[in-house]
Amino acid sequence: SSGINAEYGILMWGFHVFVKVVGGVSDVKDTQCGFKLFTRKAAAAVFKNMNVERWAFDVEIFVIANILGIKACEVAVNWQEIDGSKLVPIYSWLEMAKDLAMIRARYLIGAWSVNVKEE
Repeated sequence: SSGINAEYGILMWGFHVFVKVVGGVSDVKDTQCGFKLFTRKAAAAVFKNMNVERWAFDVEIFVIANILGIKACEVAVNWQEIDGSKLVPIYSWLEMAKDLAMIRARYLIGAWSVNVKEE
């Protein structure tokens, strides 16, 4: 058993499709689960440009990394769902989708930009 219930699995599949279509992050299969490891240089470049502090901050990490040409590689982790999750299935998915649309819109219209200069 994968440890993921069917409702959660369907919602996360929909979110992954939304991330690819709306967010433009197609080189990462799962932006939400797993660890994000960076070199010191890459972390400084990505995190100084962050704007999102909510659920979809992971997606913005990959959007910024893509803009900066920083490649991501995924390593599988064993996932075990536990009781007490802070995700409220439909509400959380809608909030993440809204955040994702805002990330995309703000970068597209230039409200947010990525500083590519090294400090």
